[in-house]
Amino acid sequence: MKLFDLTGKVAVVTGGNGGIGLGMATGLAEAGATIAVAAQNAAKAERAMAELKALGAKAAFFPVDVSKEANCRAMIAAVAETLGRLDILVNCAGMAIRKRPEVLKDEEWQRVLDVNLTGTFACCQAAYPHMKRAGGGKIINIGSMLSIFGAAPNAAYAASKGAVVQLTKSLAVAWAADNIQVNAILPGWIDTELTVAARQQIEGLNERVLARTPAGRWGRPEEFAGIAAFLASPASEFVTGTAIPVDGGFSVAV
Repeated sequence: MKLFDLTGKVAVVTGGNGGIGLGMATGLAEAGATIAVAAQNAAKAERAMAELKALGAKAAFFPVDVSKEANCRAMIAAVAETLGRLDILVNCAGMAIRKRPEVLKDEEWQRVLDVNLTGTFACCQAAYPHMKRAGGGKIINIGSMLSIFGAAPNAAYAASKGAVVQLTKSLAVAWAADNIQVNAILPGWIDTELTVAARQQIEGLNERVLARTPAGRWGRPEEFAGIAAFLASPASEFVTGTAIPVDGGFSVAV
């Protein structure tokens, strides 16, 4: 369908070298977009690009440390210059430090916010002039179930992801007149490298997730391909400022 066609579009996906980021990059690639994989781990990015190219997509690696604002801005500029344009930005790079709030160090708190929140803002701000010149664009930010709920060992992560949702709403309002739609996705419990570590650190987590999730299982990264293609395509032209759970029903279950 032409509504979902991304042929000729360039998409930046931070954290696009694995997990949910690669799942979303795959959806964008299958819809026809050229993918700029923006990440730190070059070897992992090469493997991701091989997967994308096997689908017939064009893909290129752009190193970035999203905890550094200048690095974010330089990466966006490099993508626009190298690939000729910038139409879609997916802010998927993220991190968590699992500690109870009373023992969380100042530098740990700041590190999580720098990566998850400030990095997202810097990439959005840097992408804005390129999208405005092109007559529009799509920004997809990644929140979390902890944008909605609280968790004792994740105060910094929850604060950062809650802020990402509010940032998404503000950018949506600010840039709607420029035909730039800004939306957020709230992943539920997804089977990734990060959640494997969480299951090892938090006793009983797997059982609680399965019991609470109506779908009765953990999600898979590839299940973000469709929502990414929708929010990046003309099909979502009148959708902005939303925060869409992709969680197997976790956030609506009682």
